[in-house]
Amino acid sequence: MSEPDALGWSREELATRAALDVPDGAYVNVGIGIPMLIASHIPEDREVWFHTENGVLGLGGVPEADEVDLDMQNAGKEYAKIVVGAAAFDSALSFAIVRGGHLDIAVLGGMQVASMGDLANWSVPGRTPGVGGAMDLVTGSKQVWVLMEHTDRAGTPKLMRHCTLPITGTRCVTRVYTTLGVFQPAGSHFECLDLAPGVDIETVRALTDAEVTLARDSRE
Repeated sequence: MSEPDALGWSREELATRAALDVPDGAYVNVGIGIPMLIASHIPEDREVWFHTENGVLGLGGVPEADEVDLDMQNAGKEYAKIVVGAAAFDSALSFAIVRGGHLDIAVLGGMQVASMGDLANWSVPGRTPGVGGAMDLVTGSKQVWVLMEHTDRAGTPKLMRHCTLPITGTRCVTRVYTTLGVFQPAGSHFECLDLAPGVDIETVRALTDAEVTLARDSRE
């Protein structure tokens, strides 16, 4: 099978594609990895408030070298910017925002997503588990989006009939953005809403464990 990065969107392009779907006025948590890039690609005509569980509402994009503040980091321990009007607070208040249902979207990375909407993103065999706030986020957010490569480094599919890795949450994922396209869990299958440039539906099907159907208004 092809390497995950050999076809479709790059990580930055994937974040840009997902950013286009974030509505104006949304409160959004961004997880570690590719999701963190979304804040740098929101269209200029939209106001979106980004939350990070280590205690910031008003997270900005990735800082340039001359913008780095050594005291400002996101949940992934990466340097980050904040926007005018941002607030900083302790973990108790941060998780009260999550558990209180105040987030419109949680954007997370993923190791596997099943067609029923189950997510596995916190533990793999042979590695120390690191769940972080993921279980709270998939339970407390109104929508859960997952951004990830379509296959792992060995070319193994990450869109599954059933997750084989430890589950973060069941029936929680509302949309999946991969390097090959945009997908919606639909129970017995995934519905493809969009395809990355140069990618066709048969390629997607060959690199996906679950069945994939093509939405009528998607671009083939």
